[in-house]
Amino acid sequence: MTDKIAVQMYTVRDFTHSVADLSETLRKISAIGYTAVQLSAVGAMNGESPKVDAVTAKKMLDDNGLNCIATHRSWDALVNQTESEIEFHRILGCDYTAIGGIPVDYGRDSAEGYRRFVRDAAPIIKKLNAAGIRFGHHNHAHEFERYQAGNAHTLFDILIDDGGADYFLELDVYWAWHGGVDPSTLLRRCSGRVPVIHLKDKEVVEGKPEIGAIGEGNLPWEDILASGREAGVEWYCVEQDVCRRNPFDCLRSSYEFLRRKSL
Repeated sequence: MTDKIAVQMYTVRDFTHSVADLSETLRKISAIGYTAVQLSAVGAMNGESPKVDAVTAKKMLDDNGLNCIATHRSWDALVNQTESEIEFHRILGCDYTAIGGIPVDYGRDSAEGYRRFVRDAAPIIKKLNAAGIRFGHHNHAHEFERYQAGNAHTLFDILIDDGGADYFLELDVYWAWHGGVDPSTLLRRCSGRVPVIHLKDKEVVEGKPEIGAIGEGNLPWEDILASGREAGVEWYCVEQDVCRRNPFDCLRSSYEFLRRKSL
């Protein structure tokens, strides 16, 4: 299992704003035992003139024995700077990129907006695929809204049914669970289309639901991990949006739990 566990860098975004901070953060991640990361919300890599470009990032990853197995990139960049984005991923040795939801101008609660986005995304996905890069969609909870009264279908169903085999789904199991959907059922339904999934737990603290380290909450991990195996998940990416204690301690706790749950 240990070679399938990655860190979504959004978890430690507050520790990535300088070159020195990013270097130390990657060192700590590697020291825990992780072998891979998803590059997202890395402050030192953001902006038009980033402090850390792809070449430097690749060297920093190599120096710490880490691979980049996925990214989150803006849809605008993927559309308007496609070749630059392809080169960015080539340098990193990364074959998977995802967006964190459809752009707001498509309508986050509009079934037609979702269908239109899937259609518009097709030629961009084709270009990425030709360069060996897969495209995915990271969900939150709003994708599980029913878009028509009396109809059990959700916006996420549109992504599954209309997206086709090349529209991958970076399933966030916490947000699916939060949206009232069994992530194990979704994993089985999307078999072959979930190379990377995001893991975090849902615990109850003083009567209120909170995001927690994996194994410290109430998600049905035995079922989720078994379904992940069946669905062909390649990487189990730990992402904790909010940490009630030191994020690196949460990453360690999640890693140790997943090690005990060998696949």
